[in-house]
This record gives sequence, structure tokens and C-alpha cells, in this order.
Amino acid sequence: MEVVVTGRHTDVKERFRRHVEDKLEKVVQFAPRAQRIDVELSHENNRRQASSSERVEITVRDKGPVVRAEACADDPYAALDLATTKLYERLRRSRDRRKVHHGRHRPTSVHQATAGLSDEALSGYFDPDRPLAEQVEHADHDASGVPTPAVMAGSKPPTAAPADAEAADASPVVIREKTHDAVPMTLDQALYEMELVGHDFYLFVDAATGAPSVVYRRRGWDYGVIHLDVRTDEAGAEDHRSAGDALGAAVAAAVR
Repeated sequence: MEVVVTGRHTDVKERFRRHVEDKLEKVVQFAPRAQRIDVELSHENNRRQASSSERVEITVRDKGPVVRAEACADDPYAALDLATTKLYERLRRSRDRRKVHHGRHRPTSVHQATAGLSDEALSGYFDPDRPLAEQVEHADHDASGVPTPAVMAGSKPPTAAPADAEAADASPVVIREKTHDAVPMTLDQALYEMELVGHDFYLFVDAATGAPSVVYRRRGWDYGVIHLDVRTDEAGAEDHRSAGDALGAAVAAAVR
């Protein structure tokens, strides 16, 4: 398995490269078919963000879904420790899911797990770093079916410090453009893959309808999904807006 370490706006020392290889040696236990691991170390020069100036992103490329984790700290080694902890947890989930499928037991879907809960019950109680279906299955509930706050304690989103908020406002806008192959999948599969890469949204093509769609994490820590209806005019020409542009506008409106 190849491990590639690169630096962005920073030099990567040989000692750090060796430390990366040591930290990732157990990846093969969770993902034996992994072909390559990409590790990117980047440095933020903004002094206001000194506490999170070192960022590590780890991507495991397998024959299945890509698994990614990232973390920031004031030291590259601390950032690596945080990122590898997240990575191993996501790899464990992926391995456990494969075991379930190989055993021919279908995992509980998000729809089934949350069928008895209202939007108010879901909002504000769930940990974004754990599968939603798993949390609902194992949570203690009161008589109304609402998960008890004691079980979900600490899952509220953290409040940004004023200095961090000021630094975020002062940071330049960075636009990264990416193109991915569109693979039809179910909503539950899209949620699963979103969790594996640690994103707040995930673009996919709905296997049932063929519609471009996006699943996203709402501010209350529950989930939403938007399906794009790509219409054509009477002459048969497609709408001048691309599916990606329309989805981006829809997500921006939904999370406000």
C-alpha cells in the first residue's frame, strides 16, 4: 500500500513522513484492499488562526467508497493524531458495514430508524460524527419517543469564539473546483458515504429517480435531502443552468 505525503504552503520534514507511516500502519487491518493513502499537510499563515494553523487531511483510496478525515491544531503532529483518530473510526464503520452485508443482514435505514421521531425530536440531539441510524437505535427515549438529553449530552454544535469568527470573516474566499463521476445510489448509501468523508453535504444521483440530488447536514444536526428536477423547454433544450449550479443554490437556501 502506497502512502504519499505532500505539503501545501509548507515543507514536509522526513521525520514527519516517518511518523505518518507509523500512524497509518494499522489501516490495512480495517481496509485490506486499500491501494493508496494520500496525506496532505497544509499551513495557515493567518496569525489569528494560530491555534489551528496546521491542517492534516488523510484520504484512503479503496475499491469501495473513499474514506477521508481531517483535523487542525497548532502543531502538525497533534493535527495528525486527531485526523488518524477520526480516520480509524470511519474505517471501522466501513468495515462493520461490509460485515453486515456479507452476513446478509440489511442494516437499519435512516428512514426506518427515525420513523417514530418528529423533526423537533431529531433537531439538536445528535452527534454529527456518528451514524444517525445507530444513535436512534441505541438511545434511551422518554414516553414521547424523544431521545433523552443525557444520552446525547455534548452533541450540541460548539459556539465559535469571537476571535475565530473575526478571523473567518477576514479570511479570503477560496474556490476549489472538483469533478466526480456520478454513480447512482440510494439515499442511505449517500448518507453513509457523506459520513465517511466527513462532509456536511454529498452530491449523488438518486438510483430510484435518476435525479441529481444532494443530502446535507442541517444546523440542528439532522439531515435533509434535495432532489433536482432538471426540466427542458418546449424545443427540448436543457435548462441553461447546470445541475451543480442549481444544487448549490438549493443547498445554500436550505441551510439558512
